[in-house]
Amino acid sequence: MRLILASASPRRADLLAAAGFAFDVMPVEIDERILPSERPAEYVSRLALAKAREVARRNPGTPVLGADTVVVVDDRILGKPADAADAAEMLRILSGRTHEVLTGVAICLDGREARDVACTRVRFLQLAPAEVAWYVASGEPYDKAGAYAVQGLASRFVESIDGSYSNVVGLPVATAYRLLRQIGAL
Repeated sequence: MRLILASASPRRADLLAAAGFAFDVMPVEIDERILPSERPAEYVSRLALAKAREVARRNPGTPVLGADTVVVVDDRILGKPADAADAAEMLRILSGRTHEVLTGVAICLDGREARDVACTRVRFLQLAPAEVAWYVASGEPYDKAGAYAVQGLASRFVESIDGSYSNVVGLPVATAYRLLRQIGAL
């Protein structure tokens, strides 16, 4: 069965294609502000479901996959950096530490819904100021949660990963597959 990816992320599309899924891309704009006292896992789960619901409402009979990813350090959400200074600050926060990558995944099909949150722990090497400046100057951090791409130049900074690698890229593929099976979309 063909599905719809409710995301403009080229990384999510690449992961789905690599796993053999047939899909169309239909990004949707939603309000992504964090609600007062909202925990990171609740936040990504809510956004993933909102994206999937919005697209599913307009496409009955087709399973819709929504996802949202954040990087979390000490319960602080690091989304996409606003500018070079923001990217550099995020990288300084991640330097020499372990952080979590959370991705909310939601599937909607004809009123049926399934969702989950994948969590992967990632440890960064200690970064020198020159390494942070080099990486920010590469341009790679700007559209990535936590200001880095594990599949790109930042792979040199990743000391260890505990959990789903595809989650760190932007979509825990096995989680999405399990949810698609759960609602009977496969």
